[in-house]
Amino acid sequence: GLTIIPSLLPTEIQWTLLSRLFLRDLSEPSHTTNLNLHYDIQYPPPGSSFFTRPLESIEFRPKDPLIHPPLNMERVLNKKLRWITLGGQYDWTNKVYPEESPPPFPDDISSLLKGIFPDMEPQAAIVNLYSPGDTLSLHRDVSEEVNRGLVSISLGCDGLFIVGLRDSNDPSDPRASRYHTVRLHSGDAIYMSGDSRYAWHAVPKILPHTCPIALENWPGDQFPLWRGHRYMSNKRINLNVRQMRDVAS
Repeated sequence: GLTIIPSLLPTEIQWTLLSRLFLRDLSEPSHTTNLNLHYDIQYPPPGSSFFTRPLESIEFRPKDPLIHPPLNMERVLNKKLRWITLGGQYDWTNKVYPEESPPPFPDDISSLLKGIFPDMEPQAAIVNLYSPGDTLSLHRDVSEEVNRGLVSISLGCDGLFIVGLRDSNDPSDPRASRYHTVRLHSGDAIYMSGDSRYAWHAVPKILPHTCPIALENWPGDQFPLWRGHRYMSNKRINLNVRQMRDVAS
């Protein structure tokens, strides 16, 4: 069924998870983003981060300048970056995972999640970035080949999460209109398994100015270019992790 776990991750783990995702994994070219399709990206050297680049530096150059403008780091990190994929790289056009071996899923994030949700092997993830006014439309996650649970971790601002209480595609079925709305806070987790695994769900609203004070100043004083920007103050990050296929024994 649907399991909601309030305050699963303490603040220190939330901070560390943000750092792993955006200071390390975003800098790895095999983890594609919504910008890779239209931009040639100048990735930082190993061990470095986009957050060390000058805010006005142009690191994202359009493949077709007649259609897309060049983007500086401030614009990318504050607004244009919408999602990052980890591990299995989902084919958004054909709605499938490629057959070839995916990039390795980050070991430390995998270990964290497997320790909490042992029935699921983390193989692929989508990291969604939201600002107030952004939404995620009603959908189901049905591309995976195994019926293993989905893990969703919330970081930053609160968001409203809507999930169908019954799986029905027939509009005349009264169960089809039954849904539940949950306000998710930073550190909360959702585990969708069993009957809820293929439930319709959406994120209709991000609530501004609700980021925990302890996270507002991430990535911290070690990145002086971002000092005072309160990067997370109006951001919601959702880490959505799933198992694509059976694990070979």
